[in-house]
Amino acid sequence: MVSVCLALVIAGVAGCATKRPVMYPNPHYKAVGKQVAEQDIEQCTQLASGANLDGNKGGEVAKQAAGGAAIGGAAGGAYGLVTGNAGQRAAGGAAAGAAAGAVRGAMRSGDPDPLYRRFVEKCLRDLGYEVIGWR
Repeated sequence: MVSVCLALVIAGVAGCATKRPVMYPNPHYKAVGKQVAEQDIEQCTQLASGANLDGNKGGEVAKQAAGGAAIGGAAGGAYGLVTGNAGQRAAGGAAAGAAAGAVRGAMRSGDPDPLYRRFVEKCLRDLGYEVIGWR
């Protein structure tokens, strides 16, 4: 059951859209309009991707799940040494830890990588835009 929940969480994360910059309507933005601004956002995100900066943190979910599994397995095994059934407790702890790690990673996966984000923001700033956040 835990593995099914884990698979659903990871599948759900894979389908999540990556956040995009939100522009302040400064004079440059007003002069070029929304359509040109969207094209410039796309150009800057392509440049960031071309520089081997990945805006999608889907791989981070797997790392969080693996870390959670290691911690849960160790905690479950330690508890099992005291109460008996160390192997069974370790497996249960690992499954619970993996699920918790995946959920934690999924909650953070929509945020772009900080280096990718700074790259895109600088690119847009150089074009005359002001980024006020990401959504």
